[in-house]
Amino acid sequence: MEFLALEWVGKPLWMWGGFLAIVVALLAFDLGVLNKTDKEMGIGESLWLSAFYIGFAMLYGGAIWWAYDAGHITTSDGTHAGITYFTGFFIEKALSIDNVFVISLIFGYFAIPRKYQYRALVWGIIAVIVLRGVMIGVGAALVQEYSWILYIFGAFLIATGIKMLVVPEGETDISKNPVVRFMKKHMRVSDTLHDQRFFVRLPDSRTGKLALTATPLFLALVVINIADLIFAVDSVPAIFAITTDTFIVYTANIMAILGLRALYFALAAMVHRFEYLKYALALVLVFIGAKIFWNQIVGKLDPAISLGVTLALIAGGIVFSLYKTRGHAAHGAAARPGE
Repeated sequence: MEFLALEWVGKPLWMWGGFLAIVVALLAFDLGVLNKTDKEMGIGESLWLSAFYIGFAMLYGGAIWWAYDAGHITTSDGTHAGITYFTGFFIEKALSIDNVFVISLIFGYFAIPRKYQYRALVWGIIAVIVLRGVMIGVGAALVQEYSWILYIFGAFLIATGIKMLVVPEGETDISKNPVVRFMKKHMRVSDTLHDQRFFVRLPDSRTGKLALTATPLFLALVVINIADLIFAVDSVPAIFAITTDTFIVYTANIMAILGLRALYFALAAMVHRFEYLKYALALVLVFIGAKIFWNQIVGKLDPAISLGVTLALIAGGIVFSLYKTRGHAAHGAAARPGE
């Protein structure tokens, strides 16, 4: 068992293996116990399950805080592991809210019933775990080899934040998505759903023989994961701007995304109430980007200040949005995702 003490990306293998075991156990419990059969998830169940995931993420963050502070583990960049974990978690959680609207549009375009949406989202987590791992691994290697790349991350975050503040959002047309066009052109795709299955065997129109055919549910799953990659372009540099400890970056990302799938059904029903949250998120990106330059030019900013400012901006954006849209509660209630 000595190989478990070997380091990979700055941390022993037992830490990575332990975290992935926790993720697998959560997904197995989710799919195998809570959602063993396909059913439509209500808002109440969505909120309870989300509270469970958020509570678990908080407990895990507490364990990280204790383990690092107790001296059992050290950060690779000298940051406070607990504070940076929570900062990264809240940033990723807030940024992911924007993703909910896009996911809702994707399900609507492919006409995916609500009872199949949750299973598709949870299976998509497996792809996210791998793809985020690749992105974070590449980012960590670049930061370690070329420390100046953090300045590029900072400038990118500031530019993205300013763009979110001043440039109106355009309409999202799923039918024009190049991935959708490519798959429909180069794959056999059925016109209708086949329950919760991603692939089925159907007669080929030319040969008459049974051929493996993708269903609209599979196309929706692929497009959702492509959308997640696009959103990761913002969130991954944001967390690297807080800490370059790869383990903290990865675990904060995955913990935030795990709960998002459960929270989706509550958020999708009221996403119109978060109209002003994007401005708060834009300010968070500008702040985190500017922090990189501050740390290098003036001196290292206290991580507790970063966490406090991040929480204040996100909470302010949520409260202000709910206040300004309090008369819109009825609007959008009829537009349930996937219906």
